Amino acid sequence: MLNLINTELEFFILCISTLLPLVNPLGITPIFLSMTEGYKSNDRILIAKKGAFIGTVTLIIFALFGSIVFSFFGITLEAFQIMGGIIFFRSGLNMLDAKVGRTRTTAQEQEEFISANEIAYTPVGIPLITGPGAITGALLLSGQTQSTFNFVTLIFSIILVMLTVRFIFLGGDKITQRFGVTGMRIVQRIMGLILMVIAVQFVINGVTAVIRYM
Repeated sequence: MLNLINTELEFFILCISTLLPLVNPLGITPIFLSMTEGYKSNDRILIAKKGAFIGTVTLIIFALFGSIVFSFFGITLEAFQIMGGIIFFRSGLNMLDAKVGRTRTTAQEQEEFISANEIAYTPVGIPLITGPGAITGALLLSGQTQSTFNFVTLIFSIILVMLTVRFIFLGGDKITQRFGVTGMRIVQRIMGLILMVIAVQFVINGVTAVIRYM
């Protein structure tokens, strides 16, 4: 029994130390705040909660069935990297333009506004919270599981990491209030540039890996 506890504790530490840096909740919080700068406080809370939930479900699915899903649809991690890069680049471009949906007043502009539900799924849930790195980590950790207890430990670790993301995101309102509108606009443009660079790097990594396989 003691050996089992020690083994699971070691695997739990491995899971947390792998997933937490890959998800990087502190690093992606400024990007999350910039993406949701034009939303009301209640909407931002909704986006944070749903985004973390989507991230949890996604990582659990890939941890349990990831290799099967990829094989069934013929999807590679490199393709996911390229797709994530494209989504990130589009979001970064909008952030660079400092587009704010809540100030839109015409019917056409209201239709163009992305709802809190939509942005919670993508790009916040996927690929901001659950990107190629996190999915790769979940797949690798899943491959190292040797028992049902290991799977339970992995799932628990995923949930714990996503609860951490949710907790940090929910504290974003205080950061927004401290920066103010002008400050958030400046941060939004800076984060937009950074996000676009990350997007380009994602695409480069994906394309480079594909070329190596050829």
